[in-house]
Amino acid sequence: MPHEPRLQTSLRTLLTDRRTAALAVQPPAAAAADSGDAAALPAPWLSMVPWAWCAEFSCFVIHVSGLASHTRAMEQHPAVGLLVTAAEEPGQGVHALERASIQGVASTPPADSVLWQGARAAYLQRFPEAEPMAMLGDFRFVCITPTLARHVAGFGAARDVSAHELIEALNAPAA
Repeated sequence: MPHEPRLQTSLRTLLTDRRTAALAVQPPAAAAADSGDAAALPAPWLSMVPWAWCAEFSCFVIHVSGLASHTRAMEQHPAVGLLVTAAEEPGQGVHALERASIQGVASTPPADSVLWQGARAAYLQRFPEAEPMAMLGDFRFVCITPTLARHVAGFGAARDVSAHELIEALNAPAA
């Protein structure tokens, strides 16, 4: 088995241990605010989402309601962000809390397509209790293809991570 660098192991462990992420999307009104005035731009919307990794298609999978504002926003502006953080520990500082900020592109695969089936299988493997929600007509699977990440493994241990490195970390077998 090839040697895995410490930071890559740390990133893989963070992402396999944490099941939720903050999802940042650009609200639909952002397209109309092209005046160049930063104050006129709407702030990104944030949501907390459970996520799974689909190794077959190298994408994060979230399951969201079609009625949710963040779902409509992703349809109009597919560039999104995910933030996964380590859990806080009582009595420990938070400034060096491990985290990964991931940029990606969201897409909603057509129901029953090969991508949809892979996304559904990956999500339900991680969250079997979500099976009843997966049957609801207004819910859909959204695939987020990573483009870039920033990994902070601790104080003084920050680095950019390419999409390839991120995918490699998530597809690596657990140690």
